[in-house]
Amino acid sequence: MRTASRVLGSAFFESGFEVQDAPRYGAERRGAPTFAYVRASRATIHERGIIGHPDLVIVADESLPAVPAAAVMQGVTARTVVLIHSREDAAVWKQRLNLDGLVITLPTSEANAETPFVGSVSAGAAARLVGVVSREALLSAVRAEIAPFGELALRESERHVLEAYESMAAHAGVVVEGDEARALDYARPEWIRVPFEEARISAPAIHAAATSVQVKTGAWRTMRPVVHESLCKKCWWICSTFCPDSAIEVTAENRPQIDYDHCKGCMICVAICPSHAIEAARETEQRSEGPHDA
Repeated sequence: MRTASRVLGSAFFESGFEVQDAPRYGAERRGAPTFAYVRASRATIHERGIIGHPDLVIVADESLPAVPAAAVMQGVTARTVVLIHSREDAAVWKQRLNLDGLVITLPTSEANAETPFVGSVSAGAAARLVGVVSREALLSAVRAEIAPFGELALRESERHVLEAYESMAAHAGVVVEGDEARALDYARPEWIRVPFEEARISAPAIHAAATSVQVKTGAWRTMRPVVHESLCKKCWWICSTFCPDSAIEVTAENRPQIDYDHCKGCMICVAICPSHAIEAARETEQRSEGPHDA
């Protein structure tokens, strides 16, 4: 989505707009939702920070609306246009999310769902929905942002961005510029006062050991470390010591044993293993084939 915001922001700039574009990262871990914002206006932009009431929301992963922490629908109003990458029909999503505004789906395929090009697809669709970005400005932005990654990446990005741009022809211009936020309209939040608890009550929940055992953080993983016994030198202390989540236990035979229920897939063990006995494998392949470590 960072790529999408960069391409869309550059396309707006090429079209004569004042622009802000910025990514926003949550928890820095593999699989965490990633956000990006773009502001564009013919006039000077005085507002900064997160967009409170977006005119357009693009959801690149259809699993995110069901995750409360992702908050992809936060600030959506009846005038907000929501575009979701999904094989489901727009009417289905409108009912699921109980939205009053326009919901559009961008059908996913094996081509446009690929991670390297989802940003280009999102930027191309957004450029057509706002109705003020030409094909020429969009392609110029793609070349400026993607060219450093090589000719093949640029050619494929151009193809994906134009396909998405054309697919939104029926909805061209449905996104309109919102009103400028005014400081005079600011309303203070209604703070909830939480009564102070004695340390005997609150401290154990903060400092007690083993409070996260029941949280299967391994579900966050997209890559899985796999130990190959034939290469392992049984140095035991390196991988287990450097694991930030203590997810590697050493057996009595000095063999590392990975707790996949709590391994988040940071791949630090892969990077520091001196004998290269730990391999990074795709989690989807491991789930379908089963672990192949000796």
